[in-house]
Amino acid sequence: MNRSIIFYVLGKLVLAETAILAVPLTLALAWDEPSAGALFLSVLIAGGTGFLLQRSGRYTDAPLTKRDGIAITGFGWMVATALGMLPYLLGGYLPPLDALFESISGFTGTGATVIEVLEPLPQSILFWRMMTHWFGGLGIIVIFIALLPQTGQSTIYMYNAETTGAGDGRMLPRLQGMTKVLFSMYIAFTLVATLVYLLCGLSLWDAVTHAMSTIGAGGFSTHSTSAAHFDSIPLEVSMTFFMILAGGNFGLYYRVWTKGLASLWKNTEFRWYIAILALATILVTADLSLSMGLRPGDALRFASFQTGSLATTGFVSADFDLWPAFSKGILIALMISGGCAGGAAGGVKVARVVLLVKNACAVVHQKLSPRQLEAVRMNGSIVPQEKLAATQVFFFLYIFFTLVFALLLTADGLRVFDAFTISVTTLGNVGPAFGIAGATGTYAPLSDFAKSLLCVEMLLGRLELFTLLAMATPDFWRVKGRW
Repeated sequence: MNRSIIFYVLGKLVLAETAILAVPLTLALAWDEPSAGALFLSVLIAGGTGFLLQRSGRYTDAPLTKRDGIAITGFGWMVATALGMLPYLLGGYLPPLDALFESISGFTGTGATVIEVLEPLPQSILFWRMMTHWFGGLGIIVIFIALLPQTGQSTIYMYNAETTGAGDGRMLPRLQGMTKVLFSMYIAFTLVATLVYLLCGLSLWDAVTHAMSTIGAGGFSTHSTSAAHFDSIPLEVSMTFFMILAGGNFGLYYRVWTKGLASLWKNTEFRWYIAILALATILVTADLSLSMGLRPGDALRFASFQTGSLATTGFVSADFDLWPAFSKGILIALMISGGCAGGAAGGVKVARVVLLVKNACAVVHQKLSPRQLEAVRMNGSIVPQEKLAATQVFFFLYIFFTLVFALLLTADGLRVFDAFTISVTTLGNVGPAFGIAGATGTYAPLSDFAKSLLCVEMLLGRLELFTLLAMATPDFWRVKGRW
């Protein structure tokens, strides 16, 4: 492991976060808010940490190894979220563990909050919450590579450690060029969403902050009642569109830009993604109409928003805790499946769902016709057995950790259903669950033990398990490991 280059890159990453922290500091000074002191100290601490890390390391032309890339990504997320809690902590808005929880939830795009009432907070602190969503949504490492590419071409290992997935989102031959294009598209989507939200009647403040949270697939709001605060059908329709957009593959959007809309419908994962959301919306709409007696228009309004939201961001427009069991089951399934590989949303990823389903069908057909070879295809190409095996291992581990964390939460006194849905929504980086942390609740009532568990689970989910699991193995820390 090349500790010198690891420290150097981590230092550059922290200095980049320091520059980002300067934005809410500037706003606090401009608006004469009491949070200015806390933000100023946060900038000093972050800047000093970045300087010390960079001085402790040294840039070399030696290529990064896979282990170096994993270390930079894993430690980068840990350090970024630890420093991200400083404005909450130093301003006295949250105690240490709650501040760390809020920071991790923001950067990972989970959107789970321990703040019960948002409105009294200074706008600069609320803006920092949204910035954690926006920079964490596309990926800290992705944006870092796009803006500071001088860390070398072997940063592909850093990129892979953060954005692992079963889809094929690499549309450009050079990593630096690809990340710049993705970041440019990310900015463009945010600006368009801001404009549309303004046209829907939001103030500039609400439009900007909610556009950042939507495109980052986070779910934080500046209002305690989330999207329900606005009670606007045009806004909900617009947010649903942008939430689904954020859950799609950004690399695929670049292909659409260069080769036309036909590329969108040729993509297997995207077709399944839209089909899953459409089917879920139809089923939930029917259930709400038949079981709760809602008018079809109202049922469609709430169903379309919440199915799109709980597969991607976690915004709330209705109290789905009161919905029938069938609708709740569909929402939980969406939390698990999530969005597309290469997008801002979490979950297992639709690409893996497609491979699991197709592989299961192939195995069944193989049993019926042993002499017939059944190949699994995606986007017209045969999927290698190694990729199918990796998908199966990931899905097993995903369900395994969901159940393990749920079991630990029940040991802390939570009801089984509450514990299970909280585990599902935090590992899937969705946010709202059912019961104690449901649509109208927060994570504030949970114990310190439960919050500590969920901090780990959110990071596991955002880095798709393998990065942190690799760092937890003894072989990773050996001087001469197989890396």
